[in-house]
Formats: sequence, structure tokens, C-alpha cells
Amino acid sequence: MTDYRKLFDLSGRKALVLGAASGIGKAAAEALGALGAVVHCADLDLARAEATAEAIRATGGVADASRTDAASGEDVAALVQRAHASLGRIDIAVTTPGINIRKLVLNYSEAEFDRILDLNVKGTFFFLREVGRIMVAQKSGSIIASSSIRAFTIEPGLAVYGATKAAISLLVKGFAAEVGGYGVRVNAIAPSIIETPLSAPIKTRPEIYDTYARHTVLGRWGQPQEVGSVVGFLASDAASYISGSTLMIDAGWTAIDGPPTGLTQLG
Repeated sequence: MTDYRKLFDLSGRKALVLGAASGIGKAAAEALGALGAVVHCADLDLARAEATAEAIRATGGVADASRTDAASGEDVAALVQRAHASLGRIDIAVTTPGINIRKLVLNYSEAEFDRILDLNVKGTFFFLREVGRIMVAQKSGSIIASSSIRAFTIEPGLAVYGATKAAISLLVKGFAAEVGGYGVRVNAIAPSIIETPLSAPIKTRPEIYDTYARHTVLGRWGQPQEVGSVVGFLASDAASYISGSTLMIDAGWTAIDGPPTGLTQLG
């Protein structure tokens, strides 16, 4: 009989998490560490990346940290080489950085458009390319990028952001097709409303916060650890037959076309 518990065990795996300072990236790093992986935590905010590494160490894990600008191809290449030298190999690679400037397309400046594209799309491309080269050479690995439900459903002011997230999902599909023959899996996560520092301003506006919560079939916002646990799954052997996918973590946001109006009584 298959030892299903062992499929989720990441003991001995070496992981790189870019965006580990806060939110989903922090939760991903902590989840991987808790499941046994040695984790290199990277972020533009070095102090908070180091805090994440310390939190992993405090619970008996092994982790270190370094500073990286996820929008810089040179920085990402240097990070991957640094992590590879430190860890000896890279079995798991996760990238979560992304930004949004909520504006109507007619009001977007070219500089704003370039800023979103540089981090969300080019930054993801840099990361996939650099860790992909290492994983192809070692003939194994799991890469996890960050898309969003906004790749599939949209609202005014999110067209540019949504376009970048859709690009990530397609980049993941294409890259998975290219590296699958080398034993490398590539997937993306697509969260909906998750309580992170990025979404914190919405919490100060209860009418918007509650409206978003009601759009999910569970009627609530998600927590970073609920995304981190999915990252842990995709990184593990439990997901060994999953590649080229964008996994929804959205509490049913994309299952309905409007906010639920109430509970249906069954029976």
C-alpha cells in the first residue's frame, strides 16, 4: 500500500522562495519549512525575509535569506546561483512577487504599465528561466508561480493586472511543456481574496471587504496559510502528476457569476 503521508514529506528537499518577506510568499516558505524542506527566503525587503527564515528556524527548520529585486533579471540570476551554491541543488522554486495599480486602462501611463509588466510578467519569466536551467540539468524539480483569479474574471480597474496574471498562467503552460521531459513540473496558483499586507487597505472599508467576502461560496476571505498549504502540496510528490496547471484557491469565486444571495436549504 502506498504511504500517502510520505508523499507530502519534503524532508531533504531544497527550496527557494522569492517574495518570502510577507503574505503568500511568507506562508509558502513557512509551509515548505514545516514539511521538512531547507528554505532559502528571498525578497527585496531583506529584514523581513530574514524574519521569515528565523521563524522557520524557531520551529526546528533550516532556512536562510538574501535580498533580491524580483523585477531585475540580473538580480534573479544572481539569486538562483547563490541559492544553488548554498543549497547544493534546487528541488522546489516558488515566486510570488506582484503588484497592481488599480486604474482604468484609459488612465494608465506607460510608466505604470511598464512597472506592472516588469515585475509581474518579466520577473516571473526571469525566475522560470533561471531555476528551469538548473532543474533541467538535474532532471527534477517543481516550480510554482503566482497567477490570480483575475486571470479569469475581472472588474473595472484590473485589466492590466489581470492581463499580467493571464500571461503568467500561459507562460506556466508553455514552460511546463518544454521542461516536462526533464522531470520538471511547472504550475501556478490562483488565489482570490487573501488577507495579506497588500489587501490590508480594503479591510478599512467594511462595505467593500464584506462585498468581496460574499462573492465567495464560503462567505469569507482566505488566509495566507491556506495558500501556503497548496504550495506545499504542489511541491510534493503528492502532486507528481500535476504540471502545466493553474490551481484555483478561490473559495468558489470562479464557480459563480455573482455573489450568493443566501443559503439553499437541502432535504
